[in-house]
Amino acid sequence: MERRDFLRKAGLAATGAVAAAAGLAGCGQEKKEEAKGPAVQPKKTYEWKMVTTWPPNLPVLQTGAERFAKRVGEATGGQLKIEVFAGGELVPPLGVFDAVSEGTVECGSGASYYWAGKVPAAQWFAAVPFGFNAQGINAWFYSGGGLQLWEEVYAPFNVIPRPQGNTGVQMGGWFRKDMNTIDDYKGLKMRIPGLGGKVISKAGGTVVLLPGGEIFTSLERGVIDATEWVGPMHDLRMGFYKAAKNYYYPGWHEPGTCLEVMFNKKAYESLPVELQQTVDAVAAETNMWSLCEFEAGNGAALQTLISEHNVNLVRFPDQLMEDLRKLATETLEEEANKDPMSRKVHDAFLKFKAQVGVWGSVSENAYYNVIADKYALKK
Repeated sequence: MERRDFLRKAGLAATGAVAAAAGLAGCGQEKKEEAKGPAVQPKKTYEWKMVTTWPPNLPVLQTGAERFAKRVGEATGGQLKIEVFAGGELVPPLGVFDAVSEGTVECGSGASYYWAGKVPAAQWFAAVPFGFNAQGINAWFYSGGGLQLWEEVYAPFNVIPRPQGNTGVQMGGWFRKDMNTIDDYKGLKMRIPGLGGKVISKAGGTVVLLPGGEIFTSLERGVIDATEWVGPMHDLRMGFYKAAKNYYYPGWHEPGTCLEVMFNKKAYESLPVELQQTVDAVAAETNMWSLCEFEAGNGAALQTLISEHNVNLVRFPDQLMEDLRKLATETLEEEANKDPMSRKVHDAFLKFKAQVGVWGSVSENAYYNVIADKYALKK
């Protein structure tokens, strides 16, 4: 809803409330028995199920979905109640999109690149290699037409998406060997989803898709040689340092990953407009909350990984980064050319990237290079 429409309707509602109050005051002057009217009907209540791709109790991701459900219940006065199920509790972690699309459940939480096999264009709404950071992708969604495009992509599947979180800039991943040149990716088995995974494949690696609950065991047993997940706060909890000591940065593949909440179209549209607006508002609030949680927790966790667990924090060599950037550009063009919708989304993405990049080059870039204090990690 446009802001002016929202304000107009809010104004009409307020005017109606004042008029109703005046009427009640007048009725109070009449005899009590004459003031009786029809009984106030209780509001219809809704009970939904939400399924997620995340392991039980995983901070920010799974707990963020649970927080979303709790906040919706509070904001609607209990009119909309959402029961949350972690990955595997009701449907498989990677079966969330289908469950929402088919109406098995009313809503789900995950990341849109998990559905690339079914909806190729969805990948652009989670993370793009060498693409947006959190600020950029939120600007695209809320002020650059990105959310409307995302809705268009999901429409054939009877699904309505909303941003529900952001990880911020991620880490490059955990590796059991040194990564010095692009050739080191040849034959590497790595857990990495989305468009970043396509780049690794182009570099000669083998991409393995695994839900979060299976990553550590696969890395520990050598089923995979490397994995990315999120950032220090989560990676510390997942225990990846026990299976691989080389912790590379930066996360070129996911510089600002958007997490999503999605609704079955029929279920969402069955809600009164005011409940739809409440759900949307809580999703936006959760989006901001999750980013703040990651930003607040990653620094201390990174220090713990280095000082207490002797992790090797390593920056990808500059030449390797340039080679990855080149492969990413080629990969994105190839993926965009596979279907008309992917082409449409990619072109819109590039246009907005150039728009915000002009400002970012003299704002964010200057902030970290010139304004911000420099901090050294301690061994």
